[in-house]
Amino acid sequence: MKVLITDKINEAAAKIIEQVAQVDILPTMEEDELVKIIPEYDALMVRSQTKVTAKIIQAGKNLKIIGRAGVGVDNIDVDSATQSGIIVVNSPDGNTIAAAEHTIALMLAMARNIAPAAASTKAGKWDRSKFTGCELFNKTLGIIGFGKIGSHVGEVAKALGMKLLIFDPFTAKDVVERAGGEYVQSLDNLWSRCDFITVHVPKTKETLNMINKDTIAKMKKGVRLVNCARGGIINEHDLKEALEDGQVAAAAIDVYENEPNINECPLINCEKNIVLTPHLGASTQEAQLNVAIDVAEQIKEVLSGGSASSAVNIPSLRPDKLEPVKDYMQIAENSGELVMQISQGVIEKIEITAQGYLANLDIQPLEVAVLKGILSSVIEGVNYVNAPFLAKKRGIDIVSTRSNTNCNFAGLLTIKLTTDKGINIVSGALVAKDIPRIVKINDYETSIRPQKHMLIVPHVNRPSMIAKVAQVIGENNINIGSMNVVQKNDKHETESIMVINIDSEVNSNVLDEIEKIEGVHNPKYINLNAQ
Repeated sequence: MKVLITDKINEAAAKIIEQVAQVDILPTMEEDELVKIIPEYDALMVRSQTKVTAKIIQAGKNLKIIGRAGVGVDNIDVDSATQSGIIVVNSPDGNTIAAAEHTIALMLAMARNIAPAAASTKAGKWDRSKFTGCELFNKTLGIIGFGKIGSHVGEVAKALGMKLLIFDPFTAKDVVERAGGEYVQSLDNLWSRCDFITVHVPKTKETLNMINKDTIAKMKKGVRLVNCARGGIINEHDLKEALEDGQVAAAAIDVYENEPNINECPLINCEKNIVLTPHLGASTQEAQLNVAIDVAEQIKEVLSGGSASSAVNIPSLRPDKLEPVKDYMQIAENSGELVMQISQGVIEKIEITAQGYLANLDIQPLEVAVLKGILSSVIEGVNYVNAPFLAKKRGIDIVSTRSNTNCNFAGLLTIKLTTDKGINIVSGALVAKDIPRIVKINDYETSIRPQKHMLIVPHVNRPSMIAKVAQVIGENNINIGSMNVVQKNDKHETESIMVINIDSEVNSNVLDEIEKIEGVHNPKYINLNAQ
């Protein structure tokens, strides 16, 4: 396997990945250059300079994972990677302290006019009165986004004697209050009350131009703004106007709409009180080492057949979610494969029901496994990354429920598949904690080990049926590993099925021979991705 590292990334990353793959370290490249060489690589690791576009991703036929040595992934076309089944990972915690400290540093520099005062002093001047600043003590700081970085900013600001107003719809009120802040339910309740405002949110459709001419007009006159998050959250043209007319007293900006083309930014020509730095939020020796190690370890793990800890496009398979249900992943996938392979027609609806102790767990990873199993039976190139996307693209209705109904297993997963041709049901469980079994196929209760090659033979329940089917299988030089013959619960039922584990593939000619046996109808060859 081969891994490409581009942009300037700490050398520790290469040493980690070299344990499992060949590593090439190349400088930042333009799109066309990268398109030419990316087909030979299994993984790509970048920082913020390289733009990993859809064209690059489509050319990366062997790519399994793209790693961003940093927090954001806005330089990676995540949607395109997901469609191609490529994992995208980042390091959400590696530069938390560095970004938070830079935010505080910019607030202090802005409040105390550090940059212009330093320039003036270096020029041999002594203009003390010209650079009179303001204190942070007893001022109100509005924090938009109270994740790891925002909360650490709040902790330091609180220690400096600032009052905190927090807006974050994804953080509970009690969390904010335990941190010593006041929780506000809407931004309109925040704008007019703050002396300082700092943003710590990702760049999304909702946050793009969040701070603009209209929202700035709602702020307290003389407010001071900080952005160490992402360029575009604060509208640069509107900020310049607000600085020039005095609505905003000062600003400190570390990120820009069109990085690294800083000459296009209107703020560089602003003569008012503004501090500009070239995206230094994560630029500490410690942070660069942390993010390099974090992402390199994830690439190493994925290339070794493991899972990523910070995958942005498969959050359901984070280790904390996967660990409680990991033993059921294989049987969930196999159950999905089986229910699809005994079905006909176009998929309309997938219903997944968890029973036993699974009913008390987050089964999202198992839902992904079921989708992979179902879709991989009819579509090539399906994996855990793109299975949810492919299901959504095809308009498949997916319903997941938990049932407290008693069952005979510690944990039971049932998949009901509805197509335009009918309905089929398969249930999977673990026996004695670690033995996977298919325990139900439609109305038949079975106990069969999922295996790569299987036969399902519905038949009339009468003497010699097993012998006749076994004879055809044997005459075609196919070995039978095990067989489970099941009749419906109704003792008067005349229909049964044979579920047979075999050692090799069965072609259509063999199926035709089996179907010619009187009393046999619609036998199915099943091919599973079984361990």
